[in-house]
Order: sequence, then structure tokens, then C-alpha cells
Amino acid sequence: MVRKNEAVVKENLRGGKGNVTLYPILSPEELMGHGSMYARVVIPAHCSIGWHQHVGNTEPYYIIKGEGVFVDNDESRTVVHPGDICTIACGEWHSMENNSEEDLEMIALVINEG
Repeated sequence: MVRKNEAVVKENLRGGKGNVTLYPILSPEELMGHGSMYARVVIPAHCSIGWHQHVGNTEPYYIIKGEGVFVDNDESRTVVHPGDICTIACGEWHSMENNSEEDLEMIALVINEG
């Protein structure tokens, strides 16, 4: 099966700034209970995903385009680039900021604790 990717725009995602666009790769149903999101995520210039906690799940980010600032559980801030992987363990907090002038694109996968 081949399908077109539908954009889902989220305002102030997790309390972040501006809009973030999600391009779901698989629906929660297609993840068969193993996760709740698998998507390409586009964070425009000067927008962000707010500080939030993962309870009962984990989430890796794989950066595919642009530059961002990953804020980790200990509130450390790391500049990320294409090819970088950000991991968020169950129970941890994090956020992602795009302070640049270009879009930040990444793949995000929310996996349920098993």
C-alpha cells in the first residue's frame, strides 16, 4: 500500500512556541500497541516543542535537517545537527528548540514501555 502523507499542524505543542507540523509515518493503530507516534516532525524557525515528561514510553529523535537545541532531562542544552540521535528514557523530561532561521526536521518515534 502507498498513501499520501497528511500534515498535522500543532500549535504550542507541549507548551512550546509557535507551530510544529507532524507528518505521520504510521498511525497508532499501525503501531499495534507498541507506540503512539512515528512521524517526521518539522519545527519552523524560532518555534519549539515544550518541556514535557515521558511516562510509560520512550522517544528517540533522529535529526534529518537543520539545527536545533535539545534540552535533556537534566536541563543541559545540546546543539544538534543532521545524523544526531536524541534519546528520552521512560520518566524523563525534554524539549526541542529551533533557534535558527531554517526549518528543523527530525523523525520521532514514541515507543510504549514493555
